[in-house]
Amino acid sequence: MKRKSFCDDACTVARALDVIGDWWSLLIVRDVLSGKRRFGELQKSLGAAKNILAARLKRLVADGILEVSVAPGGQKDYAPTEKGLALRPVLVALGQWSAEHLFEADEPRYSVVDARDRRPLAKLELRAQDGRGLGESDVEVALCAAGLSQASSSISRRSPPDAAGSPTQSSASPGPSGASGGAE
Repeated sequence: MKRKSFCDDACTVARALDVIGDWWSLLIVRDVLSGKRRFGELQKSLGAAKNILAARLKRLVADGILEVSVAPGGQKDYAPTEKGLALRPVLVALGQWSAEHLFEADEPRYSVVDARDRRPLAKLELRAQDGRGLGESDVEVALCAAGLSQASSSISRRSPPDAAGSPTQSSASPGPSGASGGAE
């Protein structure tokens, strides 16, 4: 069965997962961000079959997440692009979620740490543009037109798809001046 593509989806999460949604891709990006740059290093670290690793690397290069150069000796070096580097907070957040929900309190785990003092990073938090911390009840998903800094009340806002895959209309009302209060 052919996988559905979300490359034109209005949902920012669906579109991101279309590019980096399979677990090999995120693990490759994790390893490249931690300094592994050659095919052999990546294969040894991940234990991935050569054909799977080659296909994922090719896709990550095509999608602009990684760039490839030829090192002395003819080996390929993979390095993160600006787009790839921008995935670090995503991986940190995913790791923090995993540490909190999938590990026992005393279970050893890898964590991203501050290189200067070797302490784990502070937990990533949702913040408004004015710096306020946001809780679960403070955010919503809204459809924003390109170039707008806030959602417009004239734009139909939708919640994520229901179980049948159809978007459902949001019942939240716009805030002052037609602003929806939060955008994805």
